[in-house]
Amino acid sequence: MSENSQPRFGPATGVGSLPGDDAREAVKTATGTFEDFPFLPELPARGPGADMIGRTAGMLVELYARVEPSGWRLGDRPGRDTKRARAWLGEDLDALEEFTQGYQGPLKVQAVGPWTLAAALELRGGEAVLSDAGACRDLAASLAEGLRLHLAEVRRRVPGARVVLQLDEPSLTAVLRGRVRTASGYRTHRAVDRQVVEATLRDVAGAHGGDPVVVHSCAPDVPFALLRRAGFAGVSFDFSLLTERDDDALGEAVESGTRLFAGVVPGTDGPLSDPAGSVMGVRTLWRRLGLRPELLAEAVTVTPSCGLAGASPAYARRALAQCVRAARSLADNPE
Repeated sequence: MSENSQPRFGPATGVGSLPGDDAREAVKTATGTFEDFPFLPELPARGPGADMIGRTAGMLVELYARVEPSGWRLGDRPGRDTKRARAWLGEDLDALEEFTQGYQGPLKVQAVGPWTLAAALELRGGEAVLSDAGACRDLAASLAEGLRLHLAEVRRRVPGARVVLQLDEPSLTAVLRGRVRTASGYRTHRAVDRQVVEATLRDVAGAHGGDPVVVHSCAPDVPFALLRRAGFAGVSFDFSLLTERDDDALGEAVESGTRLFAGVVPGTDGPLSDPAGSVMGVRTLWRRLGLRPELLAEAVTVTPSCGLAGASPAYARRALAQCVRAARSLADNPE
């Protein structure tokens, strides 16, 4: 469909992970709660291969990873762990296809971005891929091709969807600042040049063929300006970690058309405020930035602060429903 025939984003969606191990139940919740911006859930409770690193490692082309005591390590051939990751993803896509019959509109899928993947995956010798610039390039190229194939499969199964790719980059700030620890734990890897980081992100996002790509990080100090320059259509973040130091970059992002995926609903069990209370901070930020209130609904998608894998199933359902109600509050009362 043409870009003009569908909205690019919906008013609210999930981040990625949900509790439990039942793919059909998770997809039913994600599609039923967010009728105009569903997402493909991740269920890390199933075990290695369903976690965010293992799931994305299973998408790589001509690179394979296996589970070691220290984490995921690249190997020579696809083994049991790769096959399990791919089988679970197939199960999730089967459920997605079942619950999106006839759906038309934005649909979000998530994968780990190149820099968090490089910080988490180990080379054969046990050190992170991040330690080797050539290995980082190879990993990014493999990821880009794997994502291209994965997104084509999603489009085949849900032909009415406008697929939005979310790259999860919780380690991005640590990579930029040289804070990723070596295997020994005594040192840290050198900071990666910002231009290299930006160019790699742009190349991997290009696998999506021009459709919207957003970046998610629930770590402090999200590099909003770098992500905007890299061409991302949206940035997803934990709203509670913002400081006034972020104001200028946020204002520039909104004015340039970057969508803010504001994580305002807590990701772990606890009391929830009324919907208006959940987005009170967003309204305060808008006033501080001097932006027009009527821009709010056009520029903000409401989400949980991070994935919900650590929440109880009952709370996760309440949190997702709270995102929908909070987004409605923003649209109805932008002031």
